[in-house]
This record gives sequence, C-alpha cells and structure tokens, in this order.
Amino acid sequence: MLDTRVADLLEAPDAKLVIERAQAILADEAQRRRAFREWLRDDIKAEFINGEVIMHSPVKRRHLDASKYLENLLQNFVLLKNLGVVDSEKALIGLTRNDYEPDVYYWNSETSHSFEDDQMEHPAPDLIVEILSKSTTGRNRGVKFEDYAAHGIQEYWIIDPVRKSVEQYQLDEGTMAFASVAVLYINDTLSAITVPGFQIPVLAIFDKQTNLDTLRALLTKPD
Repeated sequence: MLDTRVADLLEAPDAKLVIERAQAILADEAQRRRAFREWLRDDIKAEFINGEVIMHSPVKRRHLDASKYLENLLQNFVLLKNLGVVDSEKALIGLTRNDYEPDVYYWNSETSHSFEDDQMEHPAPDLIVEILSKSTTGRNRGVKFEDYAAHGIQEYWIIDPVRKSVEQYQLDEGTMAFASVAVLYINDTLSAITVPGFQIPVLAIFDKQTNLDTLRALLTKPD
C-alpha cells in the first residue's frame, strides 16, 4: 500500500515540489511534537496526532468499566504467566509521526524486558485496545486504525461499550493493514492472537460478576 502511494506521487510532474513542501511541514510538526512531550504531564491525557494536540475529556461510566474489567483480566493473566507487560492510558506510544495513549495495550516479554524505570516513550505494542466514545470513534476507526497497522502492531481490538461488542483485527503483513478476524458479542468468546492462552467471555468485559468468575478461572488455568 505504501509503495503504491509513493509510486502514484512520483508519477506527478510536481512531485519534487510536493515532497519539499511536505518536508517543511513535517519539520515544523516535529518541533511541535518535541514541545508537546516537554509539556505533557502524568496528570494530563493527551495525544499528538498529525500535528495536533488532542486533549481527552472524561468518559462515561460504561467506558471506564470496560477498560477496568479488561485490564484486570489481561494484566493478571500476563503477570501470572510471565508473558510481558500490560498498561493502560498513561504509557506513551511513540510512532513515526504520532504519540498515542491507547486504552489498554500489551507488549511481549522480549520487548518489555528492555523497559527502564524512567522511560516515558514506548515502542509499538503487540496488542492495542481502544474503547469507543462519541469523541474518539472517528480516530479509532480512522487515523489510528491505519497508523497502528502501518507500524506493525499485530492485533487491534475496538470495544463498543454501548453495543457491548468487540471488533478483533489482525495485521496482514503483506499489505500492512488490519484484516477483520471477528465481531464478537456478549454470548461469544474472545481469544487473543498475541497473548498465548488468553481466552475470555466477551461478557467479562462488561459485567462485574462475570469478570470476577473469569479472573478466578484464568488464575487457576493450568499452563
């Protein structure tokens, strides 16, 4: 896909002018990105996307619960099985152009082994989970969907707390784009591709009692 876009640009007679203009814009953007990182504090949730600082407002209870319930299961399972690191929101993901703070994300043990105590910027995770809200739906399905895939993130889940559904995508390395694996609802089972052995009922992301029952089952699951 990237090669096709480059080829299309090079066919244009004004390609050199377009590239020079783009380079000037990106250089200015990189300077503003450095300023963003210097300004960013641990009590602020913000992202830097295509040259703009995106501030995040408080979310509704159903969004908070879905994030908390999923992280509870994924975090404890990964810790118990020594599979890597799970974080939510405040670990900055630094990609080529943009800085993101997704809702939940996972790195395998090989990648996370290099993490340091003072580290703020993190590399692309294996799995990213975004939870939809009115203000984030466009970005989660648009620029983030494309950018995450372009940077080799292997698995992407989009959770809709209103419809109580999970869209599961896997990277197609041939095209460096996400391919749909499944759209799952509360009676379905979610099986992670990048987290070995992590399998949960979708309902556990939305229901407290199911979440607790699932946690007990995960913690007693044999290797």
